[in-house]
Amino acid sequence: MEDFNRQDHWQNIYDTKQLTDVSWYQPIPQTSLDFVVKNNLPKTAKIIDIGGGDSFFATQLLDMGYTDITVLDISEIALERAKERLGNNARKIKWIVADAAHFEPIEKYDFWHDRAAFHFLTEEKDIINYVITANAALSNNALLTIGTFSENGPKKCSGIDIKQYSQQELNEAFTKDFEKLECFNIDHKTPFDTIQNFTFCSFRKR
Repeated sequence: MEDFNRQDHWQNIYDTKQLTDVSWYQPIPQTSLDFVVKNNLPKTAKIIDIGGGDSFFATQLLDMGYTDITVLDISEIALERAKERLGNNARKIKWIVADAAHFEPIEKYDFWHDRAAFHFLTEEKDIINYVITANAALSNNALLTIGTFSENGPKKCSGIDIKQYSQQELNEAFTKDFEKLECFNIDHKTPFDTIQNFTFCSFRKR
């Protein structure tokens, strides 16, 4: 995989597949939204969606009245699709084209959300750098929510390997800088009527 270009891969995925042709499609990202609601995030909270692509999470946040939303994705095509779908509302969101493993944040966030991006980092150096970046990007006592394929979930996605995480393994990846709030497993039904088991954990920055 030494010659594998992560950005080229995702540019191609979003260039050739429609919104409902990918397994992670969710018209209502309920699990992610539940984290926002249960933690009573103020409407002015600075929220960043890691690997958000053209998902509906940012759209739902806008509908809920949140005013400081950033979406980061490695694929510029994914973000352009999201902007086109949102129309004038796209101006209310900050868009960042970057690899989450090598992102250099220029502001502090109150809530870091990542559903199904972290598990694509399979090299230890990228995983470590991601955790360091998240820590640096978050304000004191900020929240971090990560969703990955569980040990009972798929081993590949979009033609490439992923790293599965049990609740314990996901907690261990972040335990140095973050306090675990909760972990659970949940099934996601894909547009193809298959089931993917996810591990979700939420943390608070120490």
